[in-house]
Amino acid sequence: MDDNSWPELSYPAWRDTAATLQLWTQIVGKIRLALTPWLNHGWHVPLYVSARGLTTSPVPVGREILEIEFDFIAHRLLVRTSRGEERMLPLRPQSVAAFHAELFGLLGELGIRVSINEMPNEVQNPIRFSEDHEHASYDADAAHRFWRVLVQADRVFKHFRSGFLGKVSPVHFFWGSFDLAVTRFSGREAPLHPGGVPGLADAVTREAYSHEVSSAGFWPGSDAYPQAAFYSYAYPEPPGFRDAAVSAGAEFDPALGEFILRYDVLRQAPDPDAMLLEFLTSTYAAAADAGRWDRAALECDFGAPARVRSV
Repeated sequence: MDDNSWPELSYPAWRDTAATLQLWTQIVGKIRLALTPWLNHGWHVPLYVSARGLTTSPVPVGREILEIEFDFIAHRLLVRTSRGEERMLPLRPQSVAAFHAELFGLLGELGIRVSINEMPNEVQNPIRFSEDHEHASYDADAAHRFWRVLVQADRVFKHFRSGFLGKVSPVHFFWGSFDLAVTRFSGREAPLHPGGVPGLADAVTREAYSHEVSSAGFWPGSDAYPQAAFYSYAYPEPPGFRDAAVSAGAEFDPALGEFILRYDVLRQAPDPDAMLLEFLTSTYAAAADAGRWDRAALECDFGAPARVRSV
């Protein structure tokens, strides 16, 4: 195994940087949120893995385009417009408040006026961005390794995504929960979600889960679950889902309500790509079979470069 492909990512070792970076991504993500028309299931909200980091993708600003990208190679935040303007903010140890002020200062220089909700989402003990001097860590090596994991996960997730004819989300990075995710849909409406997700408005949660899903992703860990892991869950959870036989190395975590494949387990596998694809495939199958999805109508062979899908 090439350790550079799936690098080590110990949550305790980069905990402070992860907490700060999550808040920085929330500021950037909320700028995209404030400027972009609402898409179903909040698909206008996330960031995307890029060749250098995480990007908003093009965001409409009047008749022009704005793009903001975290560059985890040169460790800078790039702000570009379709008018050819570019501004840069170094990624370095600095508080969330300082990052917020500098970024909005750059936007002001470009004539972009935008207002965001300054309260972070889905974090413990949230502090307004402009007042947060507590979170101020940035370990460049750890941020780079985190992005390298996202590069690998994004690649395998996109391969997995290609084997579905039904409605399926892009592979995208949600800055609230700080995870990379891909979601398949059965095509049927779901019961109204009860809400109650900490730091997330019930209306947003209910819109996101308006239809039945099988969702999988990667997150780098948290204080509640201090290790990086891949996950897979179904909403609503059908009877028998959690008891299904799935891929080797995975287990159902009753507290999380999800199947989990720990990142450290994946790294030790002879073929991490194959192990991850099997995890995604088997846990989806568990959700689809238990939920009685019309799999014959929804699925297809995995895609291959330059090969037209046969019909």
